[in-house]
Amino acid sequence: MDRNERIASLIKIEGVSEEEIASLLSAPKDLAFADVALPCFRFAKALRKSPVQIAEELAAKISQDLPPYLLSCAALNGYLNFKFSRENMAKDTLLKVLREKENYGKSDLGKGKTICIDFSSVNIAKPFHIGHLSSTVIGGALSRIFSALGYTVVRINHLGDWGTQFGKMIVAYKKWGEDADIEKGGVKALHKLYVRFHQEAEQDESLNDLGRHYFKLIEDGDKEALALFERFKAVSLAEAKRVYDRLGIDFDSYAGESFYNDKMQPVLDKLEEKGLLVESDGAKIVDVGDDMPPCLLVRSDGATLYATRDLAAAYYRKKTYDFYKCLYVVAYQQNLHFKQVFKVLELLGEPWAKDLEHVNFGMVSLVDGTMSSRQGKVVYLEDVLNSAVEKAKSIIEEKNPNLEKKDEIAEEVGVGAVIFGALINNRIKDITFSYDKVLNFDGETCPYVQYTHARCASLIEKAGGFDIEKADFSALENAHEIISAISSFEDMLRSAAEKREPSVITRHAVDLAELFNKYYIDNRILNAEESVKNARLALTFAVKQVLANSLTLLGIAAPNKM
Repeated sequence: MDRNERIASLIKIEGVSEEEIASLLSAPKDLAFADVALPCFRFAKALRKSPVQIAEELAAKISQDLPPYLLSCAALNGYLNFKFSRENMAKDTLLKVLREKENYGKSDLGKGKTICIDFSSVNIAKPFHIGHLSSTVIGGALSRIFSALGYTVVRINHLGDWGTQFGKMIVAYKKWGEDADIEKGGVKALHKLYVRFHQEAEQDESLNDLGRHYFKLIEDGDKEALALFERFKAVSLAEAKRVYDRLGIDFDSYAGESFYNDKMQPVLDKLEEKGLLVESDGAKIVDVGDDMPPCLLVRSDGATLYATRDLAAAYYRKKTYDFYKCLYVVAYQQNLHFKQVFKVLELLGEPWAKDLEHVNFGMVSLVDGTMSSRQGKVVYLEDVLNSAVEKAKSIIEEKNPNLEKKDEIAEEVGVGAVIFGALINNRIKDITFSYDKVLNFDGETCPYVQYTHARCASLIEKAGGFDIEKADFSALENAHEIISAISSFEDMLRSAAEKREPSVITRHAVDLAELFNKYYIDNRILNAEESVKNARLALTFAVKQVLANSLTLLGIAAPNKM
């Protein structure tokens, strides 16, 4: 029985199960008041009492027969606050980490529920650039977080593989392309052709007409046009896969926009039947209310749009996966688009429309400015990873020149720094990416967390292990903040899922690393007396494990040496 289950067994509220009570218990921000607290606001309506009264009555009842592992049970402003015996809490927490190891923090909270996560969604024949970083790593982290909580996760890469740009790519290839260049240069060679097309089209408008013509050939199934389209797609996916492998990302589905080309008409027919699809200046729209402009689904020339394909995709995903939730990890610039799409499904009377969520985030830029695919101003994500790894390698050479497997560790540190840098702040914030900042070995960075993990590993290795049976847990009285941070990891995991916010995990990892490094400076570990040393090494192991589990959830390696 874990901490929350043990506390929940003491709390008797009519009509509320122990499991529900256990799920509501969490560590407060201010540990001066409690180690764990139960907010009583949720029970006020059912019990017809104020949260303050509920908390006070429960505290009075539980305090009459307080179990030995609790120091106190008290009510404060509608919260039921529990304080643990420091020694007991340390023992319970560390034994649980030792027992569960890499499974520590995991649960079966989402058992039997499927969550679809649409993320990354790169464009075919265009660079996999730093602008794709946030969607890719936020989606990857959320996938792992929900999996750790027992959900069945379907990872979807909704490829941008439809539109007139592919007709333009064919025109550019036929006019200026060389097979040898594409074989050698891959997506970069395709992107050069795309940029050249737009430069030439500024002088010769007829090229745009030719681009539309070739896209129509793709739509009509022309053999040559389709073959070129599939070739561009294969080149793009091969390069994307290389980046995904380095980021520790995989997908269950690459069904992109083209996949839904033959699935849009049934949705349009549904809208017609319900009288929701109306004509406006030759186009077809849905009026989604006064607070939003109409949702355009078919242009006057008969072309469909992103919204049309997203509607078709939503129906397909519900039918195929019967999701509990479907998350779209897409930048905040698409806020209106998703509001419109979700509203159309609501107007269609689909009860699952409420289960669609736009998980938005801010933009990523480099210190020296923004990007444009058409103008050729892009920063390839693979180049960013390579630069970060090279910088990490130079730092390792300086700090630890005799380190074994330097290349492997430089890859783990460099790539980890890029991922962590994108996840350290609330996802809605814009990010200005700086190599020097993310690769700093001090402060709120990945190398700092990784280095703390390696320090813990080194201490345990130097000690030759420890004997938990001979540990004096009372010696950890001054490590209570660390114990609390370790024990709250399960709460942090649930919170990250509920808020769709990986930064909850990154922040927790940084805080735990800071607490341990301060403890390490203030307390002897390896040369303490035997019973104290065993307790402190058990604490060190638990810190190491929680940091490793945190980094794994984020898709980052936890090296034992740096």
